[in-house]
Amino acid sequence: MKEYRAYHFRLYPTLEQQRLIHKTFGCVRFVYNYFLSYQKEHGVKTSYDLCKKLKNLLNQYVFLKEVDSCALRCAIFNLEDAYKNFFAKRNDYPKYKSKYSYQSYRTNCIRSSYKGKEYSNIELDMIEKTIKLPKLGKVKIRGYRNTKEIKGKVMNATIIKEPTNKYYASVIVEEVVLE
Repeated sequence: MKEYRAYHFRLYPTLEQQRLIHKTFGCVRFVYNYFLSYQKEHGVKTSYDLCKKLKNLLNQYVFLKEVDSCALRCAIFNLEDAYKNFFAKRNDYPKYKSKYSYQSYRTNCIRSSYKGKEYSNIELDMIEKTIKLPKLGKVKIRGYRNTKEIKGKVMNATIIKEPTNKYYASVIVEEVVLE
């Protein structure tokens, strides 16, 4: 049986990594707000249609290429979830994201194999206390002192900035549980 677990880590990014994290926050917010206004004008589209339009947006706004593309696609999926919740009467109509509120972005884990070796864009190293994230590279972490390794496949990671200027990563891992 598969079970999903979340692990929460404190991040200690360098100044350059902090700049890239802030750029990613801004670009994710820009993509979310852009497609929200697009859907208000043209009617609700599926996330698949919007991901096709994201390619044109990347060519139009070059600064979007500096950040993780998975985070930009996740912003589109978040918008789709907001619309689903609205139509199911679980939430209000989606609102524009603000620079001054909660800052976070999510990126999905992509795995591949080449010549028998497995590659992943998100990797946890509990011995060296680092996490490898797309575009950011290795970032120092703290948390789970007694855990030497995390078993299972990483599904996604959410990077969060608190109002106290502390950074956190919440990593979702799919683990196989024996009954």
